[in-house]
Amino acid sequence: MSLRVAVQMDPLETINIAGDSTFALMLAAQARGHSLFHYQAGDLTYRDGRLTAPARPVTVQRVAGDHFKAGPVQTIDLAADIDVILMRQDPPFDLAYITATHLLERIQHETLVVNDPASVRNAPEKLFVLDYAEFMPPTMITRSLEQARAFHAEHGEVVVKPLYGNAGSAVFHVGKTDANLAALTELFGQVWREPFMVQAFLPDVSKGDKRIVLVDGKPAGGVNRLPKAGEIRSNLAVGGKGAATDLTPRELEICAKIGPELARRGLVFVGIDVIAGYLTEINVTSPTGIVAIDQFNGTDTPGLIWDAIEGKAK
Repeated sequence: MSLRVAVQMDPLETINIAGDSTFALMLAAQARGHSLFHYQAGDLTYRDGRLTAPARPVTVQRVAGDHFKAGPVQTIDLAADIDVILMRQDPPFDLAYITATHLLERIQHETLVVNDPASVRNAPEKLFVLDYAEFMPPTMITRSLEQARAFHAEHGEVVVKPLYGNAGSAVFHVGKTDANLAALTELFGQVWREPFMVQAFLPDVSKGDKRIVLVDGKPAGGVNRLPKAGEIRSNLAVGGKGAATDLTPRELEICAKIGPELARRGLVFVGIDVIAGYLTEINVTSPTGIVAIDQFNGTDTPGLIWDAIEGKAK
């Protein structure tokens, strides 16, 4: 079964093919005989009941500096001309991102969108995870300096991060004697209108922050991301180093708890973050990590994802 696949993502010219999960998915789709089109979220146009985008047919290859070839731009009807849309643009999860989910939701009766756009919209990574608070470290969401100070006093060390950030951006560690909490609260209030998240600091983050990928609700594997010296952030995008890992009984318990709900919501490709057995995020917008997981484990996570997509596309 050959599928017409439109990939809604950032410019292909800017990606790092060595570790980019979307590129790995495109390579796997092409190997299965699916045809690929590329466009950006800002290209969407809704008119008279139809959703279109100026897109380029593309072929991809794992050659640095020459990793794709694109044909001439053509306007495609995302319902009539396309079988599957991969919604893979990077956050920030802002009104532009949310608008794209609303537009794509209007064609879901004709075209399979992965991940389900309504579910992506209703499951921000740092809010959806609150449904599974029993697995989380102590957590607060607030805009109140007074509340943040009380939380800091109770737990000694905390991590402060924006609700809708990504790739480890603007994540701060506030130590026991750190006097910067007030300044951080003021800064967050000036930059973002939303509340921010405060979590008890987990010292074992130095031993790694595990990214576990679930495909249609089932764990496909994980990679342990180790922060570089002097950092608490272990995201590969900010210099973290990947290491091989197995899933612990606690992590398998977390996956078993959240997996059925992910599948029910049409969240085919999800990455969860676990530190020292504590669930910290559920990533549904544009999760990453499958290249590193497959390098360490000898697995084929893009193949598992396409197996799931092809089953749903039928």
